[in-house]
Amino acid sequence: MAEHQEETRAAYDGVVELYASLFAGRLETQPFTRAMLATFAELVRASGNPRAADVGCGPGHMTAMLHELGLDAFGLDLSPGMVAHARRTGPELRFDEARMEALPVADGALGGVLAHYSMIHTPPGELPALLAEQVRVLAPGGLLLVSFFATDAPEPVRFDHKVAPAYSWPVDRFAELLTAAGLVPFARLLHDPASERGFLDAHLMARRP
Repeated sequence: MAEHQEETRAAYDGVVELYASLFAGRLETQPFTRAMLATFAELVRASGNPRAADVGCGPGHMTAMLHELGLDAFGLDLSPGMVAHARRTGPELRFDEARMEALPVADGALGGVLAHYSMIHTPPGELPALLAEQVRVLAPGGLLLVSFFATDAPEPVRFDHKVAPAYSWPVDRFAELLTAAGLVPFARLLHDPASERGFLDAHLMARRP
């Protein structure tokens, strides 16, 4: 495991209860995020394969919402502390420890993958490998919904996230990475989160041909 992954895992293990409390009910005040999740779930159901992975699931709140939206959803996370919390609060759902570059999922098994701000800590040079792994587990016609911090800068910008160092991305550059991984981006949503950092929230949806 890379050093930055060890550091990120330790950082999230150290803030499990605080992080979970901060995100409890947060989707109630995020209409754009809810809209993209609902669209994603509808399209995954329409693909005929409702099985979906929430990669980097954290405390499991997004996994639970995907389940409520009719998907056979399960969560994967690098942090054992986050996985333990998710199992306690969502005992009816499945949560497992996993690295994003080595998902414990068979080739072409999923109708959907959600990566909700879970790749923001990955150095830019390592991101193609993570996307390739997500493409591997998607069935033809399967969908990826990825959310991240967007920047107007021409290159990814490293910044001090409250938990671990992170990166914001130019949306077009991120879309190019999706295309290079073999996906077809077809929808994007940018909105202002009124963040003191000044980043936009970005959501990209892509399909495996």
